[in-house]
Amino acid sequence: MHIVLNGEKREVPDELTVGSLLAHLKIQPQRVAVELNEMIVRKERYEQAVVRDGDSLEVVSFMGGGGSSAMVVRTGPSRGTFDKKAEKKKARNG
Repeated sequence: MHIVLNGEKREVPDELTVGSLLAHLKIQPQRVAVELNEMIVRKERYEQAVVRDGDSLEVVSFMGGGGSSAMVVRTGPSRGTFDKKAEKKKARNG
């Protein structure tokens, strides 16, 4: 299937969740935040959040040293939190 990942078109295997997509990309889920179609996906929902053909994802990595010198790599707009209600609404609306 085709997705947009951090602004770039990518082809990935079908039937992925956010968690399995991160594993496919060899990304450690503990070190990133994920936005799926402009909604933040909570880490505890990575295995339930389904990635569909045409979806847009932003994966944000956190880097830094000690203290307050942390840096965010690859940011995007945040407009909500992924949850079951949003997934059901999306399914109803096509």
